[in-house]
This record gives sequence, C-alpha cells and structure tokens, in this order.
Amino acid sequence: MAAKDFIVAIELGSSKMTGIAGKKNLDGSINVLAVVKEDSSSFIHKGVVYNSDKTAVCLTNIINKLKAQLSADITQVYVGIGGQSIRSVRNVITKNMAVETKVTQDMVIELMDANRNMTYPDQEILDAAVQEYKVDAQYQIDPVGIQCKTLEGNFLNILCRRSFYNSLNKCFEAANIYIAEMYLAPLALADSVLTEAEKRSGCVLVDLGASTTTVSVYSKNILRHLSVLPLGGNNITKDIASLQMEESEAEKMKLKYGCAYTDNADIDNSLMLPIDGERKVESRKFIEIVECRLEEIIENVWYQVPSDYYDKLLGGIILTGGGANMKNIDKAFVIHTHIDKVRIAKFVTQPIVSTNADINAKNGMMNTILGLLAKGDVSCAGGEIDPNGGLFDSHKSAAPVAEGRTKARQPNETPAGVVRTEAEKLQAEEELRRQREEEERRQREKEEEEARRAAEERRRNSFWNKAVRNFKKLGENMLKADE
Repeated sequence: MAAKDFIVAIELGSSKMTGIAGKKNLDGSINVLAVVKEDSSSFIHKGVVYNSDKTAVCLTNIINKLKAQLSADITQVYVGIGGQSIRSVRNVITKNMAVETKVTQDMVIELMDANRNMTYPDQEILDAAVQEYKVDAQYQIDPVGIQCKTLEGNFLNILCRRSFYNSLNKCFEAANIYIAEMYLAPLALADSVLTEAEKRSGCVLVDLGASTTTVSVYSKNILRHLSVLPLGGNNITKDIASLQMEESEAEKMKLKYGCAYTDNADIDNSLMLPIDGERKVESRKFIEIVECRLEEIIENVWYQVPSDYYDKLLGGIILTGGGANMKNIDKAFVIHTHIDKVRIAKFVTQPIVSTNADINAKNGMMNTILGLLAKGDVSCAGGEIDPNGGLFDSHKSAAPVAEGRTKARQPNETPAGVVRTEAEKLQAEEELRRQREEEERRQREKEEEEARRAAEERRRNSFWNKAVRNFKKLGENMLKADE
C-alpha cells in the first residue's frame, strides 16, 4: 500500500548521499518509512559539489529508490546545505535619527533588509542570525517601542561560495526535483541534538564528520558563530595509511584500535598491532599517529570559538557525528580545551520509530538527516505508483503540496536556518520589482494629481479669472439693486 503524507529529506555528504522519508505523528514522533544511501565520494568533496552531472544522476537514483520503497510519487524534497565553504561573519547596520524617535517594527525590518543586501565577493548570504540591537548605548533583543536617536543592528551572516550555491541549485534542476525548502544542515542538527538549556546557557556543538568538522557556538539561544573545518576522520585514516597500507585497511585499524586519548601509564610498549599477515606496528606509534591528528582537529575546533564566549559555555561542549564514536573522545576534548563539561549526542531528541539498522545504531551518523526530516512541514507525497509502471491519482500529486510554497518568502519573513533557493530568490526579486513599479506608478499619479490641482489653483487665482469673478459679482449686485 502506498505511503501518504510523508516528508522527504536529502543530505549531500562527502562520502554518502542520503535520502529519507518519514511521517510525522501527532505526538511529535516520526516514523521513518524509507532510507536510501548512495556513494558520493567521486563528485562531492568536503560537502561541496564538484561534478553537477554526477550529482544530478545520484539524486535521481535516490528519488527513484525512495519512490519504489514508498510506492508513491515524490513531489518535492527538503535539502540540507553544508560543507567546507560555509562560514559566518559579523555585520553591523546603523540607522541614525535627527531627533529622538520611537523604534518601530518597520525600522527593524529596514535594518534586516539592509543587512541582507550586503554583498561579499564571490559569496552568497544563506542566512542571517540577529545577535542583538543597540539602542543608543543599551543592548536589546527587541528594540521596538524604545525611544532613541541611534539604532544599531548586529547580525551574524552565514555565507558560502556562490559557485557552490549555484551548482547545488542546478543539480536539483537538472534532476527535475522540486526543492520544498533548503535548510542549513548545521542548524537543523543543532535543533535536533541540543537542549534548550544548552543553547541558553552557552555551548559549542562539534559535528565530527568524515571529511569536515562543523563548529557551532550558541549563547542565549542565539547562534553566535558557525564554521566548517576541512578536517575529519578521513585525515586520521590517511595518517594511518602512511604505514604503507590501503586506506580501507587503515579505516578498519582506526575503528578497531583507535583511541582519542591513552594515558602514558596505560600504553604497553611491547604490544604490536597487526597491519597485515606479515607486518605489525608498535602500539605506541599507532597511538601517537591517531592522537597527533586528533589533537590538531581539537585545537582547530577550539580556535573557532570566539574568545568572548570562553567563559560563557556553561552548557559545555556537545560532540556528535561519526567521529564522536572514537574511544575517549570526550576525555581528549576535556584535556585540550580545558572545558570539563563534554557530552556525546548519539541520537536526536525527537522520538524516532524505525526498522532501519543505521538509524537504530544511534551512533550519531544519522543525526543530521533526521534533523532535516524533522524540519519538514509540508507533505512531499504525490499519487500512488502503479507497480506496472503507471501512476494512480496523479492529478492529486502536485497542486496541494506546492500551495505551501507558491509565494516566495521575503528576507525578513524567512525562518532561521532556511536558505532561499535560486527560484525563490528570483521570485522575490520579481515581486520586489513589481512592488517598486507599483510604488512608482502611485507616486507618478500622485504627482500628476498634485500638478493638476496646482494648475487649477493657479488658473483660479490668475488676473483674468479674478477680473471675471469680480465683474460677475458686480453684475449680480447691480441686479439686486434694481430689484
């Protein structure tokens, strides 16, 4: 029987592209209906698309496999965007008033729009997180209604390379897959693994992936910093492979013997670890290889944390992703960051019901895709697919679903974490152009009406008009006198 009213999400990872379909229940839980994975290592590098054609083919394969499992058409998908090119920059927009003025919502929106219209060379603004507003000398989260002469908006702009953004959009266009919504994958992950207390009290979320490590800093429920490091578990694997072995074998050794931290007193200098049938490596040498690279990753993570938040991380450090499964990874972070509070997020906070082994493993590797699935709010289900190749109820597939996205959101209407697609940007620009033309038309009509009234007033006040009116008045008075 075909599934109905499901959400579909896709994550473009460096090693695997994952597609997932699930149904949201009234109690907040999610039933996972289908999961599909495809190898993406040959065309996605560190989360960035390098071969659009191969990516489009892979996307098509994932959608077709999901359709087969669901026995239903898919009209749209939710997409996570991440990768090495993602970074955050701070920006300040200031509005000065001639006299003390009460701040209105329109003023706040004006600052937000001005920030969104900032241009960065070869970069695209994906999202903008409001940090706070400075009202004269006071900082406020909500400045509306406060009297001031200077209003300053502090923003955290999330950027990525424009070429990557364009390539991603073109891949889905080439695959003929409609994007319901793009979402910043790190923010979707944070919403699914962090508690409200951690976000409020201040924390660092570290997603240890295969080829990248994503660092997100939160304080007072606001994203304060976001960066993606080009370092991950694969770097450790390559270092082990320097012992003259295939990377596949090095990966097995890492998973079997790898440890993030080993006390010197616990190292057995006589222990030899087998590389292959004939060769072995000293346990101490292997430990040094793993720990040296891991220390570099941790130091780079800590370097990304803004110094003004060092003493504001009461929620500690939260680790997730495949790399967080390494033994003693939490202890290594404590030692190298001097933050005593470290938690490993093995699974999302939402209740998930699934028979899929990868999801039920609860090892952190499916947390991002599950977070993206949780963000879906419009059904992606189309008509039922005929096993013989036809499509039943195809007239029901597209219209109801597409209604939720027929009007492009304006920048100030876009929820946190949502990235406008190229089509939505063009639609928003067209709507803005139409609004400007309408405003210009109204202004012209207003000016023409004012000019007409001014001309009429001048005509009424001209010498001859005044003379005619005076003669008329004189004649009327003479007639009255004769009577």
